[in-house]
Amino acid sequence: MLTPGPDHPITLEPGARRWRALFAGHVIADTCDAVVLREAHLAPVVYFPPADVALEYMSRTDRSTHCPYKGDAAYYTLLMDGQFAENAAWTYETPFPAMEGIAGRIAFYPEKVEVYQADDASVNPHHVDAAPADRRAVDEVVLHTDAGDGHSQRDPWPATVENPVTHDGGLR
Repeated sequence: MLTPGPDHPITLEPGARRWRALFAGHVIADTCDAVVLREAHLAPVVYFPPADVALEYMSRTDRSTHCPYKGDAAYYTLLMDGQFAENAAWTYETPFPAMEGIAGRIAFYPEKVEVYQADDASVNPHHVDAAPADRRAVDEVVLHTDAGDGHSQRDPWPATVENPVTHDGGLR
């Protein structure tokens, strides 16, 4: 185990804005709670909390790697709409103590998944006026809308009526 220092700096900082990950035309991760890891001369890496990642499109692989600064990484493959990205994401479930801030979080390879900052105002133009609970409600509705290919991004909500049949031929 090596400790980050002047010869190999690593910093963890909270993502200052909203971050998203896009795969196969779908947003598969969306968070305001990202951690950005900056390591030596490498490009910054955004780590998403698993609660904000669509894990249902990911499957664990046998691949594992070891970083002397962070620990052992486990990998995930993505499959969505017939598009497949092998070992496109990784996580350090139990990183070394200096990297505890990324424990359990998920990062994506940028050549396989587009990771970008999103402006809250473009996602929800009235976000400043909304209370946090209202923002979560809007996000929940968006996840149940058409993903652009005729399918919902999430399973549909349960029906609110038992029998939708009308006696006027469906016209009102």
